[in-house]
Amino acid sequence: MNRVYLDHISSCPLDSEVLQAMLPFLKENFGNPGALHQEGLYAREAISHARKQVANLINAKSDSEIIFTSSGTEANNLALKGAALALKNHGNHIIVSAIEHPSVLNSAEFLESLGFEITKIPVNKFGLIDPEDIRKAITPKTILVATHLVNHDIGAIQPIKEISNITTECGISLFVDATACVGWLNIDVQQLAIDYLSISFHRFYGPKGVGALYKNRHARLRSLIHGGFQEFGLRAGVENVPAIVGAGKAAELASAKLNMRQEHTRKLQAYLWEELKTNIPYIQLNGPEIGSQRITTNLNVSPEFIEGEGQLLRLDLMGFAVASGSSCVTKNLKSSPVLKAMGVDPGLAQGSIIVTIGEENTLEQMASFV
Repeated sequence: MNRVYLDHISSCPLDSEVLQAMLPFLKENFGNPGALHQEGLYAREAISHARKQVANLINAKSDSEIIFTSSGTEANNLALKGAALALKNHGNHIIVSAIEHPSVLNSAEFLESLGFEITKIPVNKFGLIDPEDIRKAITPKTILVATHLVNHDIGAIQPIKEISNITTECGISLFVDATACVGWLNIDVQQLAIDYLSISFHRFYGPKGVGALYKNRHARLRSLIHGGFQEFGLRAGVENVPAIVGAGKAAELASAKLNMRQEHTRKLQAYLWEELKTNIPYIQLNGPEIGSQRITTNLNVSPEFIEGEGQLLRLDLMGFAVASGSSCVTKNLKSSPVLKAMGVDPGLAQGSIIVTIGEENTLEQMASFV
């Protein structure tokens, strides 16, 4: 049986070009980047090249604004906790949305235990934030707004430029979790006026075990892992050179393939939704309608009278890999907190299925899924 993989938000297959770029650093080019000899120099140069590749993907002003981490989750923790600790002398109030990734919401909860005040902004029935709700929540003590660019569960594209206009006007730092969309969406951190932005490479054909945080050169940040001076003193520990090299290659490929990926997944997304609506009498699309407010890779649907986890397992036995919630939530076997925050009927939320399309998927696979 040929399996059909439709869970690219959880992880993508490693691109063959990424693997080839990594292989030399898993064997012969094994030097520690902190060493002074030639082997160390070669490793440092490889990291520097990868940093430039990532900076180019998001149009960072300088490659020194890219900090490599072990994952997108670590990048989210570093951004939220590191910014809060660095800015605490200016205030203790942080604004987040109600539908952030667990790594953001749990970090906010941790900061609350340290005395920070957290305000959670609601979303509408499509999972979209109203920027004016953020403006209304701002107080003289507000130091940081944390939100996502694209939601992991429903693919909603948030109005980041409108939000950044408010944070810039009010002199407040802005952190954007972009782990669900880098490599699939055009992102310009300078145009969007973002202070911190997190990246997860395994979600666009790069390796696991590496993430990155963009930090505007004027933004403040405290390190969370202490030791040496790696990553500009903001993330101690010997760098994972093979994974970082792979991350750089994945970023380079994403820059070259972005338009193709968007057009390809847009066609498959539109086809699949039309087929699902036609063939399943009672089915609901969760999140924004297909179009400019939804990323082209995502479909989150709820067929009525069907329990999501059971349907997921049945589809798996039939050869289809799909999801029923954020990969950091599904182990708890609970209905999506994102859909709950949107006011989706609990029965429909429990039955939600998430399909995320990749560049290797085909129209024939979409037809076979239906």
